[in-house]
Amino acid sequence: MMKRKTSQRVAIKQIFRRENRPLGVEEILKAGREIVESLNQATVYRNLKLLVENGWLKPISHPVHGILYEQTGRGHHHHFHCRICDRVFELPGCLLSEIKTVPEGFVTEKHEIFLSGICPACTE
Repeated sequence: MMKRKTSQRVAIKQIFRRENRPLGVEEILKAGREIVESLNQATVYRNLKLLVENGWLKPISHPVHGILYEQTGRGHHHHFHCRICDRVFELPGCLLSEIKTVPEGFVTEKHEIFLSGICPACTE
């Protein structure tokens, strides 16, 4: 159950809708302070916890950035990390579902793939 609606939580949701990609706490804090000047790290963590408990966000474990957060309900997908701008993007769909990925006898229940390289904006 969500607690009362706060300007900080509204700002955090607005950032996720605008960016439309996985975000880390520092990115959320920086962007959030442009909307709500008084936003602090403890408030961001508290609201992320509530948004995860409510099912609006889910945490993902990135090999470079640690825990990132993304909106739920987007279907299975993978992630791309740009080494130039350091942003993480969602890649829709899954190529692994088309091929046999594990030896006989293994049962895959879930997987996460992180690709890295240079995003379109940074190749220009």
